[in-house]
Amino acid sequence: MEFGLDTFGDVNGKPYAQVIRDVVEQGVLADEVGLDFFGVGEHHRDDYAISSPEIVLAAIAARTERIKVGTAVTVLSSDDPVRVYERFATLDAVARGRAEIILGRGSFTESFPLFGFDLGDYERLFAEKLDLMSELLSEGPVSWEGSIRPALRDQHVYPKTESGSIRTWIGVGGSPESVVRAAQYGLPLVLAIIGGAPARFEPYVELYHRALKELEQESQPVAVHCPGFVAETDQEAIDILWPHARRNLDRIGRERGWPPATRDRFEADVAEGAWHVGSPETVARKIAATIKALGIDRFDMKYAHGPLPHEHLMTCIRLYGEQVVPRVRELLA
Repeated sequence: MEFGLDTFGDVNGKPYAQVIRDVVEQGVLADEVGLDFFGVGEHHRDDYAISSPEIVLAAIAARTERIKVGTAVTVLSSDDPVRVYERFATLDAVARGRAEIILGRGSFTESFPLFGFDLGDYERLFAEKLDLMSELLSEGPVSWEGSIRPALRDQHVYPKTESGSIRTWIGVGGSPESVVRAAQYGLPLVLAIIGGAPARFEPYVELYHRALKELEQESQPVAVHCPGFVAETDQEAIDILWPHARRNLDRIGRERGWPPATRDRFEADVAEGAWHVGSPETVARKIAATIKALGIDRFDMKYAHGPLPHEHLMTCIRLYGEQVVPRVRELLA
């Protein structure tokens, strides 16, 4: 069982440059407290500071020894798979084999107009680029042809990795078709659980394992990405997090037509939904329940929310690594 952290580099009133430097410090601390994975999201909008996660991850990799570093997620639909492979193979060299990729469509669409893609091609772009990416991951000569970029003929892509592969996951938000697609390519699965009780995602985990078996693919791990925050007490965690989470939820809600967030609804989500928030003991018990309900192999907590100050994020990371994770292992044992 592995435990990780994810961040999008949420802007919190500091300059973008300082937010990025703070994320590097957070990644270094995650390694120091013994966590297994540190993921950085890719966004191209003003409320998140990180649009080139591989560069941030390389800075973290150069200052750490053990922790795996990866994206959460790489928006493959609006990127070029060849360049994605090249950047991650380079990161993997800096990280001495600790790089991972989580491929996805992303939860926002701002990268499509930014890079000149038509949202009408949403499905085709991801399907074809994932198909090419799966070929590139073999690190051999690639011959591929599709409709969204020039064909490749016995093309090698460099640099090659030392191990001969980069662990690559597919991140999904709860679409059965996306779950089955991950199984078709024999790639590990990350479920983004950002709303509702985690246990309700069990059918997707079961579908994934059944699809792997029916497609005669090797067994693969499943991870989940859930929002959370840890403080010394339950009340302190909610009091610190709520105003920042509200700003974040309301900003996204205005774009998507959601009603304004309320504290009662938020606390209900903390009690019964996707949020893993509270004291180390409370968070540990909820994580353990999520792991048992879904039978997963890695739990990644998305710990940064809206303009939460850096010092609170550092405290959260320390408590998560030093108290929550050991307690979860005890509960699972």
